[in-house]
Amino acid sequence: MALSYLQTTNIMTHRTIITGLVAALTATVSYAQTPLHSNAHIGLAYPLSTNGVHAPEYSNLFSIHAIAGVSRSEQAFCASGVASIVKDSVNGFIGSGVVNAIGGTTNGCQAAGFVNVAGGYVKGAQLAGFTNIAPGVAGAQVGGFANIALHSVNGAQVAGFVSTAHTAHAQVSGFVNVARETQTQVAGFVNIAENVKGPQIAGFVNIAENVKGTQVAGFINIARKVQGVQLAGFINIADSSDCPIGLINIVGNGEQAIGLTLNETGTMIAAFRSGGRKLYGIIGVGGNYTGGFAAYAFQAGMGMHIPVSRTFRINAEASVTSLSDRWYHTDIRSGFRVMPALRFGNLELFAGPSFSYTASSDLQGVGRVGYSVWSDDSYYYSHDLSVGFEGGIQYHFNTKKVLNKIISEK
Repeated sequence: MALSYLQTTNIMTHRTIITGLVAALTATVSYAQTPLHSNAHIGLAYPLSTNGVHAPEYSNLFSIHAIAGVSRSEQAFCASGVASIVKDSVNGFIGSGVVNAIGGTTNGCQAAGFVNVAGGYVKGAQLAGFTNIAPGVAGAQVGGFANIALHSVNGAQVAGFVSTAHTAHAQVSGFVNVARETQTQVAGFVNIAENVKGPQIAGFVNIAENVKGTQVAGFINIARKVQGVQLAGFINIADSSDCPIGLINIVGNGEQAIGLTLNETGTMIAAFRSGGRKLYGIIGVGGNYTGGFAAYAFQAGMGMHIPVSRTFRINAEASVTSLSDRWYHTDIRSGFRVMPALRFGNLELFAGPSFSYTASSDLQGVGRVGYSVWSDDSYYYSHDLSVGFEGGIQYHFNTKKVLNKIISEK
């Protein structure tokens, strides 16, 4: 599984990054065991300051440096034009044009034009134009490019590209979010998590182990167990899913079937129906060759199984079918149908009435409707509300083995 990344490499990688950066950026003159105190620390760059070469030994209330400052700890306010390096802890505000490097904990706010690095827990906010790095955060990390937290983020991570944490309340990134456990993930491209208790929303793909909430993706959702809704522009994949909504739904405890349908106009569709035990998606292709005109069809829709008995149920479906001669003329048929169904093993027979609205660009060629109850012809289109009939046969197959392989390798 791709989630093995979270289980094997994520923690070690982040620990190495954080430890190395803090050690490198805070590698200045070592401080004495007994700290010195200063109300104000003003300077150009270490050691050209009021605390001189002993600056790494001082705990300051107020610090300001034209280029860079070094101290043991900061208790209220610290600002530097380029870099602020604090060997121990920070309480209050620390800001720099390029980098803040804190060896210990932070209680307050870190603001840097490029990067914030904290060796200890951050209670407050890390704000950086490029990257924030910390072992853990109680508050917020906001980075123009990336946020990296080794342990938990009891708050939010907001990044232009990537946010990663062991656990996080909320992650919002322009490209990717990675977490072992999270309550909310919103990404422009991909979300990856082991356990999600809330929504996963991505422009392209969501990947999770267990979801108690909602997965919403522009293209594909992948999960092992979903207690909630999976909504995808194209594909949902899960071992079990309460409510998959997509054109293709590969669900281990659900149904997948391939079949043929025929309606009253002579349009035949070869369709793949897939989903959970109740909701399912429909995607199909076909054509209509009656009346001397050849038209090619594409169908997409959603359906619901309404169980009555072990072998009898009702399939309620809504779909849109495009019927075109591939040159000038097109039908768009939107409809709803209720089809009682009988199942014999893997085979299922179904048929029932339909109600459709058809907009056609050709009054005499491609346009085909059933029994019209209302129609209107304009200069470019004809419009019809009609009652018809649709029926078909489909074969159910088990995708459990294929599904397990997909999930185990993701």
